[in-house]
Amino acid sequence: MSPTHDVIVIGLGGMGSAAAHHLAARGARVLGLEKFGPVHRHGSSHGGSRVTRQSYFEDPAYVPLLLRAYELYAELERSTGRPIATLCGGVMLGRPESRTVAGSLRSARTWDLPHEMLDAREVRRRFPTLAPAADEIALYEARAGFLRPENTVAAQLQLATQAGAGLHFQEPVTRWEALPGGRGVRVHTPEDTYTAGQLVICPGAWAPALLSDLGVAFTVERQIMHWFEPTGGTGPYVPERHPVYIWEDTGGVQIYGFPAIDGPGGGAKVAFFRRGTVCTPENVDRTVHEDEVRAMAGQAARLLPSLPGRHLTSVTCMYTNTPDEHFVLARHPAHPDSVTVACGFSGHGFKFVPVVGEILADLALTGRTAHPVELFAPGRLRTAAGSLAPSTPSAPGGVR
Repeated sequence: MSPTHDVIVIGLGGMGSAAAHHLAARGARVLGLEKFGPVHRHGSSHGGSRVTRQSYFEDPAYVPLLLRAYELYAELERSTGRPIATLCGGVMLGRPESRTVAGSLRSARTWDLPHEMLDAREVRRRFPTLAPAADEIALYEARAGFLRPENTVAAQLQLATQAGAGLHFQEPVTRWEALPGGRGVRVHTPEDTYTAGQLVICPGAWAPALLSDLGVAFTVERQIMHWFEPTGGTGPYVPERHPVYIWEDTGGVQIYGFPAIDGPGGGAKVAFFRRGTVCTPENVDRTVHEDEVRAMAGQAARLLPSLPGRHLTSVTCMYTNTPDEHFVLARHPAHPDSVTVACGFSGHGFKFVPVVGEILADLALTGRTAHPVELFAPGRLRTAAGSLAPSTPSAPGGVR
């Protein structure tokens, strides 16, 4: 029996919607399957804003992908008319030796990215909302800013549909299998069984269930995003006056935040990075507790004294982490002829969404890509003896 589709895409969040868009735009017969409705809040592609930046402290190897992602986000805005990227500038703050500052500077210098180094006094002069300690400095990047995740997913779903993709929502995948002899794949849902020549799996926090044979020890974490109304109002926090920021304290704790934009509650968003609790998508606690709000307010007040004026709202999302906090973006090693995977984005993947879609289309349709993706091969997470590699990151973890 001939496959009924060229490519099936499992998961239509940020990465899956990008894959469906790029595949359909190249003329592939695409079926997209999503457990929830379009642009949902059950995974990671929600919350009104995501940081985008090019001076990438995680590893300079990410920078070429970021440069392409910036181009593709601009194309997405032009094609759909949806506002997606606002480049209000960004500061990476901490002591000079901190991974946030030193790593950002390393990437900026490696790729000759425009940037400025500011001492604490200059940070306070330019951005009165920020109050770094006297021994802290910042890398300022004018082309940093924020992305709108819901608009991004909606735009990609729109373009995928316009290009002919069939997108099925409220249809979870229960099982998939690669057919013998490289004859394609079969995907099962409660509604039907589908066949295709290729399968692209973008499972988000459902990676441990859908990719149990990948050999990667994924860890899913519950994370919290908070919105506060600053003391004195949001005037000093508008994007024209207040940048996105990432601040690392002397203990290595990072927080990140945004100007006051039209997100939930209308205040300014701030969050911890990597202080989540291990969970599964089925048991994640969606209630945000008072002690969690107090902890966030106390840490934010150390850098932004006027921010935790009044708590407005908080929502949860999930990170899906790999042991080294780098992505998995490759052909499935057990099914290299028919299955491509994109997962384990470890809390810093959304800024790459459109270029990941381009890479997934390359891999699914041709088996290769010109983009530098060697860092993301799943085999790196195993030692020669076949056991999982240590979980110490080879580069600092990222910030959403």
